[in-house]
Amino acid sequence: MFGLGAPELIVIALLVVLLFGAAKIPELGKGIGEGIANFKRGLKEGADDDKARLPRDAKDDEHRSA
Repeated sequence: MFGLGAPELIVIALLVVLLFGAAKIPELGKGIGEGIANFKRGLKEGADDDKARLPRDAKDDEHRSA
């Protein structure tokens, strides 16, 4: 994992606790989790829109060329 061992990860975790405080860490985790969920939902909705649009676009192309 990018050459990070246990000691490096422990130091990073300690720095995060010092910077944000122990009380803020659950809030940060919740915010990151919600952001990831929204991102995945947006990707899925975008893929669904693309799938729904493809057949209609193909039909429009047939009518234009005729």
